[in-house]
Amino acid sequence: MSISLLTFVVALAVVVVLLGVVVGVLISRQSKELPPPDPDVAEQIDEQVAEQAPTIERPEEPRGSLIRLRARLARSQGSLGQGLLAILGRDRLDEAAWEEIEDTLLAADVGVVPTQEFIETLRTRLRVEGAQDPVRAKAVLRDELIKVVGPDFDRSLVSTGADGNPGVVLVVGVNGTGKTTTVGRIARALVAEDKTVLLGAADTFRAAAADQLQTWGERVGVLTVRGPEGGDPASVGFEAVKRGMEEGFDTVLVDTAGRLHTKAGLMDELGKVKRVIEKIAPVTEVLLVIDATTGQNGLTQARVFSEVVDVSGIVLTKLDGTAKGGIVIAVQRELGVPVKFVGLGEGVDDLAPFDPTEFVDALLDT
Repeated sequence: MSISLLTFVVALAVVVVLLGVVVGVLISRQSKELPPPDPDVAEQIDEQVAEQAPTIERPEEPRGSLIRLRARLARSQGSLGQGLLAILGRDRLDEAAWEEIEDTLLAADVGVVPTQEFIETLRTRLRVEGAQDPVRAKAVLRDELIKVVGPDFDRSLVSTGADGNPGVVLVVGVNGTGKTTTVGRIARALVAEDKTVLLGAADTFRAAAADQLQTWGERVGVLTVRGPEGGDPASVGFEAVKRGMEEGFDTVLVDTAGRLHTKAGLMDELGKVKRVIEKIAPVTEVLLVIDATTGQNGLTQARVFSEVVDVSGIVLTKLDGTAKGGIVIAVQRELGVPVKFVGLGEGVDDLAPFDPTEFVDALLDT
């Protein structure tokens, strides 16, 4: 290589190095001159992120819900309790008065046999203890009503399973009783008790049902397992329980499609949902949702559903919309299973665990 070429190469290298130094200095100076972030802009970004994040609600604890709803129940059921008190408050209880008591109980959907047994017991006690004292008569009435409502039933919800498995709660009922809303409200109650919950949208006939259930879950941070519209509901129930087992959830709540109890095919399908789920884990609860305003028709529904899926508990919805509070007594006598929850309004936490004493005290407004 000639001297002149070597000199050229060295000079070129020196120039490249100098250019690199100059560019580095300029970049460093420019970065130092950048203005600090605008605090208003930063705050605006934080607000946008907060708006995009889902808002998780803290549901009301079930016991607080029961206390809050007692006044509403007292107002709506007053015709039964106050009607009985008005008759017992008379100076003389003749046969006509006892017939009125019987009519009042039957009109409230208590049922024929429970009504006859109740009247016989009440007459005996008042004859022995005296019916002239209104305070005493009211105390006797309260005591006998509590007995007939059934204080000895176990009304707890079996929301956890054995051997580390989740509790599996299957919710069933006819169309329009409020099953999906009930599932959402039970999920809220369990979250309030710090339980981990997974929802299974096994009502695959209506896309709106799965959407509604998912919305209920999102409000309290609960996930929903769903399938394609028109898909096999048993498969959705199976997948929900399987995921609940794999991920260690406390409870899996499975919503099913509303079905008429007179449709044998639909009832058979409901039985299949339960059988398929039980291939991997026991169903710990089958809750039958009944619209309290349907009265005695609800007993027919209860009987058929119980034959298909072995109902373990009743949820009475819309109890605030009827004076027929006796359905509580009648349905328990019909199935031999307890009313575990009552729905008393349109609010998200308007589902309360059923308590016989609270119920009777609300009837009598005591």
